[in-house]
Amino acid sequence: MSLLAQMHQADRRLTQRVAAGASPRVHRALSAVEELAEGSKLWCCAAAVMAWTGGRRGRTAAAAGLASVAVAQLVSNGVCKQLVDRRRPPKDWIPHDEVDDRPDSPSFPSGHTAAAVAFTAAVAPTWPLPGGLCAIPAAMVAVERVQSGAHYPSDVTAGAAIGLASAWLTRRAPRLVLRLWLT
Repeated sequence: MSLLAQMHQADRRLTQRVAAGASPRVHRALSAVEELAEGSKLWCCAAAVMAWTGGRRGRTAAAAGLASVAVAQLVSNGVCKQLVDRRRPPKDWIPHDEVDDRPDSPSFPSGHTAAAVAFTAAVAPTWPLPGGLCAIPAAMVAVERVQSGAHYPSDVTAGAAIGLASAWLTRRAPRLVLRLWLT
């Protein structure tokens, strides 16, 4: 069996398990957090609170988080979704009606997850406590994307990788640019 076929089977098994496994209370909580994260509203609000209450460290963390979200969104939604035109998981894999509300855009990668992980990973090195607190809704967003049938687990994994890479890049880019410019 090819690697792609194995990945597809793993995606199917995990998607069906996650979609069927959430209690109604968990399902509502995941949906509420995802709704807040739609359009990066949650991360913009978190950045505003950090900038307002955290002094210089808060402003630095907020700027790093928002810059990382911008890079993650550009890479995931602006590039990858255009290159990899993957369909959303089949409706018959999802045992609830939320699957009818998912977007029509390509599935790969999860832009929601990319933004959530990017913000969290960019904030945490500067201000660990808020970064750790942001990890909770970031994880909820990632689980919700599979639970709702909007994404395959591999889409979410790719989105998380893009988010981590975006955070790394935005935190390192100023030093890299200066090094190149001064040499």
